[in-house]
Amino acid sequence: MLKSMTGFGRAEHTVNEKTFLVEIKSLNGKQYELQLKLPPLLRPYEFEIRSLLQEKLVRGTIDCTVNIKQNGTSKPVNINTDLIKAYYKQIEELAADLKIDTNSVLSALLRLPEVVTPTNDILNENDFVAFKKVLLTAIEELTLHRINEGAVLKQDLIQRINNINEQEEAIIVLEPNRKKRIKEEINLLLEEHVGKDNIDNNRMEQELIYYMEKIDIHEEQIRLKQHCEYFKSILNDPEEGKGKKLSFIIQEIGREINTTGSKAYDADIQKCVVKMKDELEKAKEQVLNVL
Repeated sequence: MLKSMTGFGRAEHTVNEKTFLVEIKSLNGKQYELQLKLPPLLRPYEFEIRSLLQEKLVRGTIDCTVNIKQNGTSKPVNINTDLIKAYYKQIEELAADLKIDTNSVLSALLRLPEVVTPTNDILNENDFVAFKKVLLTAIEELTLHRINEGAVLKQDLIQRINNINEQEEAIIVLEPNRKKRIKEEINLLLEEHVGKDNIDNNRMEQELIYYMEKIDIHEEQIRLKQHCEYFKSILNDPEEGKGKKLSFIIQEIGREINTTGSKAYDADIQKCVVKMKDELEKAKEQVLNVL
């Protein structure tokens, strides 16, 4: 099964007057990178949450945001009433001296330092177990998104590799004529510059054999075909986390294509090489999204 690194998951559930909302977004990345935003209630459980996300999501650039909406009698903040009274007493004395009204001073008091502070409560174990279920639901939704995206990626990659194979078959057809043409061109050049009667045919034959071996692309074509078959077998492999392996095989395919191009000395074969390179670049872009 092929999975994309791209996905989105969202889950929301209310437990004991607390509504948990989890949103997870995943993008492609070379390694695993997590941006985690947690409310104060979940800070003590941060390490466990991070471990769970890494275990389930494996690789990619992950952005996870958790919000808790507290309902009913739950108090997300503490109001320091003693401090408010102390502030008000001083303000009242100052207002009396300045002869100004203090009727609307409450809103200003609530903005003074240390008057309103976040609650120090933490989530109890039972509520955290309930939260983990919400988190896992969001992860499952993101994973399903990854699977659906992966199916599209797989079809596209198979098409790109099949297109490369088609050009490789075309090169096999062109190869015999290429060798014949090169031999004829070398003979014509020698006759033109050296003279037909001055050519040592035995030496000429030896040099031609050496030269033809240097520009032979038979081995490159065999390896290219093997790499393409291996690539498609990896696509069909049930294991997860195949992106790095596919990326390595793509590099090997590119190496054989480049070597074929550098040895070709044939316009028609070069056209096939250009088409293969175009398909390879498209495949590289897609492989970057594979988990």
